[in-house]
Amino acid sequence: MAIELNQIWDFPIKEFHPFPKAKLGVGAHDMIGVEAKELGMTRVLLMTTGLRGSGIIDELKGKIEWQGVDVVLFDEVESNPKDYNCMDAAARYQSEKCDGIISVGGGSSHDAAKGARMVIAHDGRNINEFEGFSKATNKENPKHIAVSTTAGTGSETSWAYVITDTSDMENPHKWVAFDDTCLVDLAIDDPLLYYSCPEHFTAFCGFDVLAHCSEPYVSRLDFAPSLGNAKYAIELTAKHLRTAVYEPHNLEARTGMMHAQYIAAQAFNSGGLGLVHSLSHAFSAFYDSHHGLNNAIALPRVWEYNLPARYERFADIAALLGVDTSRMSTVQAADAAVEEAIRISKDLGIPDNFGQLNVNSYDKNRMNTGKYAGKGEGVDTSEAQIRAISEHMMGDWCTPGNPRTCTVESMIPMVRHAMVDSY
Repeated sequence: MAIELNQIWDFPIKEFHPFPKAKLGVGAHDMIGVEAKELGMTRVLLMTTGLRGSGIIDELKGKIEWQGVDVVLFDEVESNPKDYNCMDAAARYQSEKCDGIISVGGGSSHDAAKGARMVIAHDGRNINEFEGFSKATNKENPKHIAVSTTAGTGSETSWAYVITDTSDMENPHKWVAFDDTCLVDLAIDDPLLYYSCPEHFTAFCGFDVLAHCSEPYVSRLDFAPSLGNAKYAIELTAKHLRTAVYEPHNLEARTGMMHAQYIAAQAFNSGGLGLVHSLSHAFSAFYDSHHGLNNAIALPRVWEYNLPARYERFADIAALLGVDTSRMSTVQAADAAVEEAIRISKDLGIPDNFGQLNVNSYDKNRMNTGKYAGKGEGVDTSEAQIRAISEHMMGDWCTPGNPRTCTVESMIPMVRHAMVDSY
């Protein structure tokens, strides 16, 4: 039967992507050694970032070794993992004759581990070849357990990972890959491991959760199986985030955020993301700033940009955030969602804009080495930089899911506000 093209909506056929096995709750991390052994691991590459001194790595290493599994420590993963982090980890894995990977930390550790697995499975191919959707040709890659120490990433749950390409630092590029073959074999979320997460990182990661659940709820995909999880994760975040930040040993709040981040990842895993993530990725392509912090600054601006396309959904979000919308019109309630996001941001001490940050940029003088070097400095808020960020957003794989149609010109005012203006 012939179908007129104008009868076909965007994304007429949507994919539901699988979730890995997971253990969630107090004490789940105690099972790490047993689980590694059951997966057949005998010598693991333990990948992590800046957790040295927290005691978490030593504790987990002991639990793994107690089960007779050898541990090779790779603690060179950087925030916003770089392509060379994946390549170096893959080389270490092979030289040490490992047969499994355990990543410990937030999204950086998990994403770098996913990338390393892709490299290993494809005979050392450069990780930057895997940008985009389903680029893996070998479905068999090393076993992977992901242990989260923050309530934010969702990487331990999802089919996505994000890597920074450092091959051309004149044109910085941070990319997203989506591939079912990168799913971890086991996710472990234990709120006890969040206790040592500093206040500001707890806040940043919490905004990552709010982005993960709100974006699929308003997404152009409008994927029904994701909407319930998205709504409940918004509710959990509104209820527990402030307490988790200011009472870090509050078990109820930490557990609430654990569930929020896991459920939010289930929502975006098939429901898609949008411009909050595109702007976050673009900014950290130029400046090595925390992904959750970028999301926190971007989120109210993107919500405001998207209001005309999804007033009804943003009205729902306002109620889910705890706003009394009973006497508001739909438009008023949608506006109230943005206002509440700004209120949460101010309550948690989020900077007003990107221009207030003191960040690390890429040292272009070292690009031939393929290594990143940080230089603490301010942010370039010029019109040329604003345009460059907007252009990067147009090429981001999260942008197609955004509910409002995007062009570079339409996004420039929003990006400019995020760079220099305040609410």
